[in-house]
Amino acid sequence: MARKKDSETTAEDDVSLFRRLMSDAKPLRQMDKAPERRPSVSTRARFARQDEREVLAESLDADIDETETGAGESLHFHRPSVGRRTMRKLGRGNFSVQDEIDLHGMTVPQAKDALHEFIEECESRGYTCIRIVHGKGIGSGDRGPVIKGKVNKWLKQWNEVLAFVSARQIDGGTGAVYVLLRKNRH
Repeated sequence: MARKKDSETTAEDDVSLFRRLMSDAKPLRQMDKAPERRPSVSTRARFARQDEREVLAESLDADIDETETGAGESLHFHRPSVGRRTMRKLGRGNFSVQDEIDLHGMTVPQAKDALHEFIEECESRGYTCIRIVHGKGIGSGDRGPVIKGKVNKWLKQWNEVLAFVSARQIDGGTGAVYVLLRKNRH
């Protein structure tokens, strides 16, 4: 019973404290008219449907390898004749890199010509492991890595290339690839 009286006393004290603190408070004055409301703006973009159609069309026209090749994405490919052990060894940088090419600053046509010529020359010399520095596309802005995606596509198309994988960080990381070439049979 004592607890009930204590809680009643506390409640009465709280009410009187509140009234005392609010004694000099004044009511807010009423405004003559309600504040103007801004017209609501649709959150849906004005040309959203047209934009969506254009993006869809563009994505269907794009090469899947190029759209999936971001700056930090690792590249890897191998023909069926190349085993897992060889791919692991290549990815660890355990093959001796016999030559390399740097494609920085080249246009796509220049890079394609230079790279194909380089690969043919390396194959004719009997080289089996080379490094290609394609860059991460940092200077390409929103377009992302252009040359990197093209290198990914080209290397898969050329018969001289058996396998490739993104380089170790010390050798360029995702801005370069180690490439295994078929052995020259001359």
